[in-house]
Amino acid sequence: MHYCQECETPVLMQPRGDVAVCPVGHGEEPAKRQPLFVVTGASGAGKTGVFPFLAAELRECVVFDVDWLIDPFELACAPEPINWVAFRDGWLSVAHGVAQGDRATVLLSPFMPEQLHDLPARPWFTEIHFALLDCTDTTRLTRLGKRPDWRDRNSGQQLAFAEHLRTRIPTVVRTDDGTPAEAATALASWVRGVLGPRTTS
Repeated sequence: MHYCQECETPVLMQPRGDVAVCPVGHGEEPAKRQPLFVVTGASGAGKTGVFPFLAAELRECVVFDVDWLIDPFELACAPEPINWVAFRDGWLSVAHGVAQGDRATVLLSPFMPEQLHDLPARPWFTEIHFALLDCTDTTRLTRLGKRPDWRDRNSGQQLAFAEHLRTRIPTVVRTDDGTPAEAATALASWVRGVLGPRTTS
């Protein structure tokens, strides 16, 4: 994150437009801000399957599957359990770094709006937009049942989480019918609709 390089002690700078400003007046530095896009969903919704297609389709953005950093983060936190608040804030910091190249980030993750609202890195984004990947409970149970034993299933917990997300996230892309590529196309259209014409110029 942005620290003032002139202060005698570590002082976090504050966003003001597209610059980071020292709160005690030492100066400022470029700090471009972009919106952040989160494609959430309970386990079995299809996030992992959609990821490679969305990354290929939406080349004007940077797309991440947040699960890719779980193992490294687990090692970093050992012997303590993963600090999930720090994990989420870490991903926001990565996305802010991406923004310095004038690109928005899309995170495929089980994050919820309330989990990101008060994170230290949140002010470095203009807005955070959520879309929900969803499917019927029957489809979800079938998908979870096909997972290998080493993958977490928790069917009851995931069904409850899916129901909670349906009450929170109005933008929905369904994965019951069609292919992961088709779901990725729908998500890319959503992102582009929010970003506007500048992404296709």
